[in-house]
Amino acid sequence: MTWFRRVRDSFWFLPAILCVAALVFAQLMIWVDRLVDQNAAGFLDFLLFQVGASGGRDILGAIGGSMLAVAATSFSVTIMVLATASATYGPRLVRNFMIDRRNQFVLGIFGATFLYSLMVLRTIRSVDSPGGGFVPDISVNLAVFFAIVDVAVLVYFIHHIADSIQVATLSNRVRVELVSVVNRVRPRKSPSNAVQDAKAPAGPCRTVFSKGTGFVQTIDRENLLGLSTRNGLVVELLVVPGDHMIAEEPMAHVWQDKPDDTILEDVRHCIALGNDRSPEQDVGYAIQQLTEMAVRALSPSMNDPFTAHNALQEIAVGLVPFCERPDPGNGRVDDDGVLRVIARQTGPIELIDFVFDAVRSYALSHPSVLLASLVLAERVGRRPVSAETVAALLNQITLMTNAFRATDPPSYDLDRVMSRAEEVGAVIREAQVDNRDSSDSGTTQA
Repeated sequence: MTWFRRVRDSFWFLPAILCVAALVFAQLMIWVDRLVDQNAAGFLDFLLFQVGASGGRDILGAIGGSMLAVAATSFSVTIMVLATASATYGPRLVRNFMIDRRNQFVLGIFGATFLYSLMVLRTIRSVDSPGGGFVPDISVNLAVFFAIVDVAVLVYFIHHIADSIQVATLSNRVRVELVSVVNRVRPRKSPSNAVQDAKAPAGPCRTVFSKGTGFVQTIDRENLLGLSTRNGLVVELLVVPGDHMIAEEPMAHVWQDKPDDTILEDVRHCIALGNDRSPEQDVGYAIQQLTEMAVRALSPSMNDPFTAHNALQEIAVGLVPFCERPDPGNGRVDDDGVLRVIARQTGPIELIDFVFDAVRSYALSHPSVLLASLVLAERVGRRPVSAETVAALLNQITLMTNAFRATDPPSYDLDRVMSRAEEVGAVIREAQVDNRDSSDSGTTQA
C-alpha cells in the first residue's frame, strides 16, 4: 500500500491514466465510426459536422498541435510557480503542488486531447487511398468538443495557479494535512487496547536493523500488532514517523523464544522508509512546514510578519487539539491483554519546543510575531492539558521574554510584550486550576 500511495501521489500518475484512457477511447470511437459508416446511419448527419478527409486532417492537426503547445506552456507555468513557492515559502511546500490533483488533471487533459487527436488523425483516408476513403466524423466532432472543453480548462488553470501561490491557500493545504494527521495519531478517544507507560520485557532480544537509508514515513501498527499476536512476539519500536535512518541502524527490538530471520524481515516491512518525510503519520512534519513558512516570512529578504502571524494561527488549529486530547499510550495489547507492541510517541512538549524555539530565534525583531506566539501559548494553555505541557509553555514564555529583553528593544515594545506575557502566564495558570477543579468535581459526582 505504501508503494501504491507513492505512485498515486506522484505528479505523472493522473496524467498517465488520462492519456491511456484517451488512447483507448480513440480506438473505441474509431470502431463506432466504422460501424456507423457500414450501416450508413444517415439519421446522425444532422448532428455531425462533416468536413471530409482534408478538413478532418486539418482540424485534428490544429487541435493536436495547439494542445501540445498549451500543455508545454502549462507545464512551464507550473514549474515557475514551483520555483517561486520553493524560494519564498520553503522547498517542502513543493510537495503540495506536486500532489495537487487539479494541476495533474489540467496537464493530463491537454496531453489526452493531443493523443486522441493523433490516434484519430492516423485513420483518415482519402477516397483515392487503397481500401477506399474513411473519415471518422463522430471522432472528429468529439475532438472539436474536447478542444472547447480544453479552453475552459485553460481558463480554470490560470485561475487555479494564481490562487495556489497565495499565502492563505498554501497554509490551508498544510492545515488540512495537520488536522488529518492529528486525528490519526491522537484521536479523541484512546484505542481500547492501549496501555500507558508500557515497559519492555526483561531478557535477551533480537534487533531489527534498517536495510536502507531514508525517512520513516509510515509504521503499519495494525499489521505489526497482528504479526506479533500470531507469532507470540513483543516488539518495541525504536523509531517514530519522521526519523531519519541510515543502513544498519536499529529500528526495533523483538522478544521471542527463537525469532528467526523471517520474523525480523516481516517486522522490518511494517516500517516504510522514503526519500522524504510524509504527513500521513508524521505530525511534526506538518508543524514544521507551517513553522518554516513563519520563519522564512521573518527573513530580511521577505520581511513579512503578517505571513508569520497567519502561520502561527494555522499551527494552533492542530497543536491545540493535539495537546488537549488524551495520550494514546505507547503500548498495545492483544485480545487476551498480553502486551505485544511498544511504540514511542511524539509528544506535545516536542512540538511546543520546536515551534517556540524557532519563533524565539527569528522573531525577536518583530514584536507583533512575539505577541502572536503568546496568543498561541494562551490558546494551548487554556485547554485541559497535562502539567508537563503547562510547564513547557511557561518555560517558553520565560525564554522568549528574556531573549527579547536582551535585544534592548524600545521601551514601548518591551512593555507591551512583557505585560502580555505576564497576562498569558496568569491565564494559563488560572485555567489549569479551573480545569483541575472541574475534573475533581466531576470525579466526586461520579
